This record gives sequence, structure tokens and C-alpha cells, in this order.
Amino acid sequence: MADAKEPGLGAVELGSPGVPDAAPSPGTMSTRRLRSEDYNDYSSTDVTPEGSPPGGINGFARPESYQRFGETNGTTWYQTLIHLLKGNIGTGLLGLPLALKNAGILLGPLSLLVMGVVAVHCMSILVKCAHHFCYRFQKQFVDYGGAVMYGLESTPSAWLRTHAVWGRRLVGLFLILTQLGFCCVYFVFLADNLRQVVSAANDTTNDCNSNRTVALTPTMDSRLYMLSLLPFVVLLSFIQNLKVLSIFSMLANVAMLVSLVVIYQYIVRDIPDPSDLPLVAAWKTYPLFFGTAIFAFEGIGVVLPLENKMKNPRQFPVILYVGMTIVTILYISLSVLGYLRFGASIQASITLNLPNCWLYQAVKLLFSFGIFFTYAVQFYVPAEIIIPPLVARVSERWGWVVNLLLRVALVSVTCVLAILIPRLDIVISLVGSVSSSALALIFPPLLEIATYYVEGMHPLVIAKDVAISLIGFVGFVVGTYEALVELATPAAVINGTSVSAQ
Repeated sequence: MADAKEPGLGAVELGSPGVPDAAPSPGTMSTRRLRSEDYNDYSSTDVTPEGSPPGGINGFARPESYQRFGETNGTTWYQTLIHLLKGNIGTGLLGLPLALKNAGILLGPLSLLVMGVVAVHCMSILVKCAHHFCYRFQKQFVDYGGAVMYGLESTPSAWLRTHAVWGRRLVGLFLILTQLGFCCVYFVFLADNLRQVVSAANDTTNDCNSNRTVALTPTMDSRLYMLSLLPFVVLLSFIQNLKVLSIFSMLANVAMLVSLVVIYQYIVRDIPDPSDLPLVAAWKTYPLFFGTAIFAFEGIGVVLPLENKMKNPRQFPVILYVGMTIVTILYISLSVLGYLRFGASIQASITLNLPNCWLYQAVKLLFSFGIFFTYAVQFYVPAEIIIPPLVARVSERWGWVVNLLLRVALVSVTCVLAILIPRLDIVISLVGSVSSSALALIFPPLLEIATYYVEGMHPLVIAKDVAISLIGFVGFVVGTYEALVELATPAAVINGTSVSAQ
């Protein structure tokens, strides 16, 4: 997120109004940038006769030939690295231990490693193609949708060139689906964690080492918690000032960082014998693992805005590889340790497995606090894409009313969808399979083929791109199907959250 993703942009991720030193999260950063090509950002490079930047299709342009003039008030390498980490770390991280159960204690980590390598490769493809079109069309900035549109215009197919604008629209659609999907996940996450805290409140102790069974107090259904949260989330969505959102985003990041540290110190202790855990799980559940994993890795939307806003953009390739290496290590370590610690009883979010003592109840509340404010950051993305064109259709007198009503409607839609699918693991897998796989795996390799095919590409590069896109498409179809099948499976409620009754 995937989640941030933060942004997530996850989320991350997604366009951006800029990155001040007091930096908003990538989810915030990414919004306007992916919708606007008129930034005060200046790029230059020597261009080959065919129009490609030096370095061709083999990767980023060589540092010695690639020159780019970053903004004087742009972000440093350290700030960019932090934004990249925030844009890829979110609720998807907490769901990875259960995802590992769906893949196996051996196959799961290996798959996460491969997906991490492929994800960063697709990110580098997107940056490379965006550079290509900046040089070719003398543009200051090309966003994800614009790169796909220009890519289709570069193909030898007359039909694709004629309908190239639909490439931009398709990317915009999947960005909206992804970000609203993140918002649905947040509703379910908040409801599950708050319900568990409330139900165990009367029996919560200061002893975090006790193994005694806690008698849970009957409380509202998680769907009623979602409805109870709706008014507060609606009010939060009314915040449209990015500077204000950046303050909430920073508070959310601190809360989640503290929570992660506490979670790690708990799961590394008293790990039981893992010999009973399957090395490879049933193949039927592997698509659910794929959906959750790609949900977590879907931070491709924040990549172009981050690179575009750096003081020294030539450092970005190294930052991308270092940042995604850290993210991959974090994903693998938490998923493996979490699954080893809790085994078959692992729940949709690892926070739901924590003991019912005040320290870990506080962790659940802290993470929930962070996710609550992250909702506003992720919601900003689809709101900026959907609302302005509709507000422009009414008079200025009624514009603010229509703006607020549309925000209420969009937030309500995410709440209703979460109520209809009140299982956190399935929501994450479904969002990952449906939209994240398209943005992170399917589109970038096809974009590379569309961009460079006329100039000539090595057959192995074409085969590699086709293979990645096919894997993404198979994951999209099979993952979506299995998630929908799981939705039809009766669910039992354990510890205040719904789990599949297998």
C-alpha cells in the first residue's frame, strides 16, 4: 500500500502538489502531479536520433549523460527515501502474515522476494518511459496516464494511436479504484480493531505475559462500527488543505512507526516449533496470497512525483533500489515472524493477534489512529480526479455545496462497500487483484513495448515484458475469482473479526 499504501500511493499511492520540507506523505504528494503536466520542473538530456534518452531501453539513463535540473526547494535524497518508504508501507503490511499462511512458510517468502524484484523493475520501467516522452515532446513532466497515452500513440497500430486517450482514462480509472479500495480496507481495519479493543476492555490487564483466555464482552457487529465511524470520516474528508493534511499524515506516520516497533518486539519472542507449518500451502489459496502481496507492493503511483520533485534527481535510481530493498526486507521479516509466532491462528491483521493487555490494546488504538488520518490522504487522490470536473458544471454559488455533497457520497460509497465485504483479508486481496495488479504489473511492461517497439527491441526484452504482464493478468483473473469465492464462504467470528470457516 501498497497501503501507503501510503500513500501508495500506496498509495500511493496519486499525483502531487509538491513536497515541502515538512513533507506531506506520498499519498498526498502524488495526487495533482499525476493529473498535471504543467509543473515548474525542468529536465534536459542529450537525445539519440531515435528520440530515446541515452541508456536506451536497458534501464535508467546513464548518470553521466542524464542531466536534470531539480527545484531549489525540492526534496533531498533522505526526504525522498522517507516518502518512498511511507508510500509503500501501510495496512497491507499487517495482512502479510496471513498471506504467508495462504502460500506456505517457504513459498511465501520466496514469492515476496520475487514480487519485490519485479515491482521495482516495473517502477524503473515507468520512470524510464516517462523520461523518454519528456525528452521527445519537450514536456516538463509526464504522469502515469500521460505516459501510457503517449506510449499508445507511438505504436505501429493505427487503431491504438486513434484511441490512445483511453490509455490515460484507463490508468485514471484504476488509480481511482485502487485508492477507493484502500479507503474500504481502512474502514474494515478500523472496525475490526476497535471492536476487539471494546469487547476485551473489561478484562484487559497490565500483565502482557499472561496466557489466560479473555472472555470477550458482547458488542456491536463490526458493520455497525463502520457506520459509527462514517460521520467522523466524512468530516475528515472535508479537509482539503494539503498543509493541514500533511500534519495529520505526520502524526499518523509516527503512530504507526511506534506500533510497528512494539509489534516486532512481541513477535520475536517465544516463537514455537515451526515444523507443523506447511512449506507450500494448497494452490487454491495462493491467489489470495498474490492479491494481498501485490496490494502491499502497489506504490508505483508515487514514483514519478517523487523523482520529479528532487533537488538532485540523478540520485533517484539508487534511492528507488535502496528504498524498495528496505520495504521488501520489512515485508518478508514481518510476514515470516508473524506466521511463525501465531501459526494457523494468524488473523487478517496481525494486530488482532496481540494480547489483551493495555500495552498492545494501545498499539491497536495507535495504529487505528494512524489509519484514520491516512484515510484523508488516500481519499484526496480520487477526490481530486472525480470532484473538480463535476463542480465545474455548476455555478460558483453552488460549487462548494456540490463539492461537499460529492465528498459525502464518495466516503459513503467506501463505507457501504466495506459493510458488504466486512472481511479484512478478502478486501485486501480483492483490491490487490483487481486494481493493484494492473498498475504495478500489467501496464508498465506493456508501456515499455509500446514506447520502444518501433525503435527496435531485443526479443528477450519483449519476452520478459510479455511474461510479467501475463503473470499480472493471471493474478488479476484468478485472484479476483478466488476472492469472490471466499466471499461466498460462510464466515465465523473469532476475537471480534470475521474469518473463513474452513
